[in-house]
Amino acid sequence: MASQHKPTWRWLLVLALVFVAVFTSTRYFIANDIVSGNSMAPTLQSNQRLISIKHHPPKRFDIVVLTEPVAPHTLFIKRVIGLPGDTIKMANDHLWINGKRVNEPYLNTSFAKKELAQAQPTKTFTTDFSLATLKATHTTKVPAGQYFVMGDNRLVSYDSRGFGFVPKANIESVVLWRYWPITQMRGF
Repeated sequence: MASQHKPTWRWLLVLALVFVAVFTSTRYFIANDIVSGNSMAPTLQSNQRLISIKHHPPKRFDIVVLTEPVAPHTLFIKRVIGLPGDTIKMANDHLWINGKRVNEPYLNTSFAKKELAQAQPTKTFTTDFSLATLKATHTTKVPAGQYFVMGDNRLVSYDSRGFGFVPKANIESVVLWRYWPITQMRGF
């Protein structure tokens, strides 16, 4: 009789270990995020689902989930543009980082043209600025331990141009994968 219960206990132990592993992973290492809004369009759309990794240092152009500095209980998804020590400038829809023009291949040109056509009289997808001219930043460089982030849909995104720099502690995770909808699955 005792030998019949051994497999049951083993399966229960395996299930318990799987539960603990999944709980620990999602609590401390991996996040499951849902996109809400169109500030990252067309890269990300509302109701898409993402996998992101916590405690991972962000690199330039990574998509990150962050706690918005002004409203600490609000999560945003944005793209890292400026790293600590960088100078950032936009002029004539061109990004300049540390005095060098940088391509933004993640911005969809046809999407930008369509949005601009609807947003008359705006003539640029990203309004000209430098860190020193923005009221939210008003300095020449991204401070140590902070980041400058923007949404891909520059015409509607509320980002570092409005709320300022994002402290490293406010970056919750770095987006790795879009898994839903399945037809749009891809890595970042």
